[in-house]
Amino acid sequence: MAKPRKGFSRPDPTQPQRAGDVEPLPGGRIAFLAPLPLPTGEPALNEGAVSELNDTWLDYGAGWPGIFGNQLILGGLFWSFIMMAYLLPLSVAPFISNALYTAVAKEAVKMTSIAIIFAIIACIWAVASSHSKRRKVIPTRFHRQRREVCFVPEKKNGEGHEAPVFVPWESLRAWIFETRGVTQYGVQQQYGMGIGYVLPGTDQWVKTEFMTLALPLALAEWEALRGYMEYEINSLDEIQSPLSIREKGDPSWEGAHTIRNAHRRLHRRRSNGEVGWFYTLGWYLYHLLTFWTLPGYLAELETWLLRRSGTKSLPPEMVEWSKPLSKEQWAKPSEELMRLSSEVRRLHEEYPHRAIEDIFAEAYRNQGVVA
Repeated sequence: MAKPRKGFSRPDPTQPQRAGDVEPLPGGRIAFLAPLPLPTGEPALNEGAVSELNDTWLDYGAGWPGIFGNQLILGGLFWSFIMMAYLLPLSVAPFISNALYTAVAKEAVKMTSIAIIFAIIACIWAVASSHSKRRKVIPTRFHRQRREVCFVPEKKNGEGHEAPVFVPWESLRAWIFETRGVTQYGVQQQYGMGIGYVLPGTDQWVKTEFMTLALPLALAEWEALRGYMEYEINSLDEIQSPLSIREKGDPSWEGAHTIRNAHRRLHRRRSNGEVGWFYTLGWYLYHLLTFWTLPGYLAELETWLLRRSGTKSLPPEMVEWSKPLSKEQWAKPSEELMRLSSEVRRLHEEYPHRAIEDIFAEAYRNQGVVA
């Protein structure tokens, strides 16, 4: 999944940007994809940042709880208890007397039970704290009928949120970035995608950025948003990753169905000869040790609680703005955007291997559009 990152790429808020502009970064650069959101030619893809979409709006940046954390907690607690309370005493049984083994075993069960109780309390506190933070997250919402984007900035002190900011879709700034730096582990390359808006009359950004594994994935994340706003994408099924274990018609969140999907995929891969018996045995062992579908049901429960409280946490202005419009009220794309998009598609077809920012820049020149 794409990971949020605040204040990472830092595009210059004092400069007017347009699709095709490039700004240098220490060890990298930023390439702008909007204002005037032009098609990149990359396939649209969602790595988990799109939390929900419908015919009217798309939520980006919130995400839902996953099952992996629940698997670690349940499996870790249970098998830590088994190993420390029973397996560890058994490992020393051949070297001590029966009386001493009985005393060691009783003490091991007692001390391990106390340790596990404290561990359970710590895990419950961590899960509750994470849930509380998730409840306060307000996603960036894209309303395609209005052709607007709603940001709800956090207050500088982190206590609550500012008033919602509604940005015209064609004025939204979007960029991809790549940087490299030297760490103790060697040279690291980082990629990501950002969207934002500079508040009129100020140098203040309202923005959200996400890390991705590669630059094409950053472009694909942007294409998911652009395609939705331009009615080219209408469901999660159209933008899901081919590596995802989400199946057609599934909700955007993980749950017990995710583990069942993985189970069916395992048997398909086994039948096709993609994995052997050793991998299959390891898969079953891992899921048995982590209580099979129970972590999925816990993820579904937390998601249900978040969805139930989600609308209540949204500002009233955002709730009202999110309502669908009659078709006669739908906003239309500008003539400039339509001409530029057509030119970009033509150039991309003619020069498929050319950098997308170069294609954007040439499209502007060919069409004589001034930013």
